[in-house]
Amino acid sequence: MSDLLQLEDLTQAQGDMHRPTLVERESIDYKAIAKNVGRIGEGKKYHIKTYGCQMNEHDTEIMAGMLEEMGYTATNDHHEADFILFNTCAVRENAEDKVFGEIGRLKPLKNRNPQLILGLCGCMAQEKVVQELVAKTYPWVDVVFGTHNLHQLPELIDKARNSQETIIEVWDKAGAVIENLPKLRKEGIRAWVNIQYGCNKFCTYCIVPYTRGRERSRLLEDVVAEVKELAGLGFKEITLLGQNVNDYGIDLKAYDFADLLAAVNEIEEIERIRFTTSNPWNFTDKLIQTIANCEKVAEHIHLPVQSGNNTILRRMNRGYTREFYLDLVGRIRAAIPDVSLTTDIIVGFPGETEEQFLDTLQLVEEVRFDGAYTFIYSPRAGTPATRFKELVSETEQKDRLQRLIDVQNRISREINDEMKNQIVEVLVEGESKTNPDVLQGRTRTNKIVLFSGTRDLAGQIVQVRITEPQTWLLKGELVPQRAGLAV
Repeated sequence: MSDLLQLEDLTQAQGDMHRPTLVERESIDYKAIAKNVGRIGEGKKYHIKTYGCQMNEHDTEIMAGMLEEMGYTATNDHHEADFILFNTCAVRENAEDKVFGEIGRLKPLKNRNPQLILGLCGCMAQEKVVQELVAKTYPWVDVVFGTHNLHQLPELIDKARNSQETIIEVWDKAGAVIENLPKLRKEGIRAWVNIQYGCNKFCTYCIVPYTRGRERSRLLEDVVAEVKELAGLGFKEITLLGQNVNDYGIDLKAYDFADLLAAVNEIEEIERIRFTTSNPWNFTDKLIQTIANCEKVAEHIHLPVQSGNNTILRRMNRGYTREFYLDLVGRIRAAIPDVSLTTDIIVGFPGETEEQFLDTLQLVEEVRFDGAYTFIYSPRAGTPATRFKELVSETEQKDRLQRLIDVQNRISREINDEMKNQIVEVLVEGESKTNPDVLQGRTRTNKIVLFSGTRDLAGQIVQVRITEPQTWLLKGELVPQRAGLAV
């Protein structure tokens, strides 16, 4: 118990740290950086390997935009690339293992082509132990930079071209919210838009506050301007991104996430608005009512619970109780009856007993999530949870994970089975990734739907009758006329 009290003191102190304000924001001129470097990538190719969450995917879009402005062109074949970049995730240990395995396999390629530039960036790069490991064990990596200074990519490549040693430039702290960075988005239908960076929650298992820094919100007018630009380019669906989107605006003290949703909802050309991720903390009644009242905001909320037991939630420093979470779910469903709820759950957290795990299973049965991302606890160096000594065996962790998956799969299938013969509103994304003869789209509740149709339907909203529900997707048939209820 003494370990727990020490951790509570630590996380409380971290949580009380000063929040950034507008006056602390730095002004960084990215265009000046890019101008100084010029088009040094003319005639060359790049390959970016991305790991992790949507934030990392969006960072890759930004860095790809920078590289394209420098004259590089993309390639999926790393053998023909002149610059290979690993954009990394530090949330789970196996992700780091994969990255170093890939880097190790590139050593022969680097030996054959000394002009090849290898880079490592993202959340892994923020960790001192990773920086030291690269310098000592993987000297064929040319450049390492972190999440706070990705805008320096052009000048870092320029430095790496003229250096015989690994360039390691990682900012320990974030302060800048840099606007007008170039982006190379993958498609013209759905787009991600960052609204907030960093996290102030300091969950005891999570490395994100240390790799992404403290919470910083973009100005509302800057977010709205970006969404308007995307609307003008023909994008139909926007996903607002942040580590905790419902904390948006706290540091600005002028408006909140509900105000931002309402503002984006007024942009005519946008058909749908999504957001991720929400912490149950600060999910206000104002926000719930705004989601319910804004017709473009989709009826899907990803609301990580992590555990259904209060003792474990307290050890995780989640800041809410089981009862609070269930009450929040009740208020959301009262205001948005057709809402789809998904979640994140960790099993095998240090000290978790069988009875405490059963509390999680019972909560899953009570809430009946549409889907869940389930994980075995992964210790991350530097996080408070590594101090807990009551470890759960790997065998028990795997057993609990499988039992949780079995319960959630059953519930997901039962929910989807209820949709058979329903007509749903689907935004067509294009061809299925596994079958080019089939179209893929999503319902407002973020369920994937496969159906036959012509490619020219991409970007349109169509009506589809569900004919074959499955656990993780729905199959259906196109309805010629617009009819039925949106789901």
